[in-house]
Amino acid sequence: MANYIIYFNQQWVGDHPAEWYEPRGPLSRAVIAEMKEAGVLVFAGGLEEEIELAFGSDDAGAISGPITTTGEFLGGLTIINVDTEDEAKMWGAKVGVACGWPQEIRKFK
Repeated sequence: MANYIIYFNQQWVGDHPAEWYEPRGPLSRAVIAEMKEAGVLVFAGGLEEEIELAFGSDDAGAISGPITTTGEFLGGLTIINVDTEDEAKMWGAKVGVACGWPQEIRKFK
């Protein structure tokens, strides 16, 4: 079995009216429940949306403020443990459909 990360950058979410997001919570929670039932979920969670509240570290220790300079930053992630790449793709697709925005899927080495 292998661990995979399914994640999105906050900028991939797009701009939507508040009512667009209302069904996303239940859909996302249903996929997480399905992952738990299948025994593949390791972790899932969203991150603070305000990048200004992030802090980082460098070779001198902790620093205040985000490190990102590209303008894109992580919005949320799910870690799964599955037997095959096809399973990882299937779960990634389910997360993407539930959230309503793209997800990237990468295997841990």
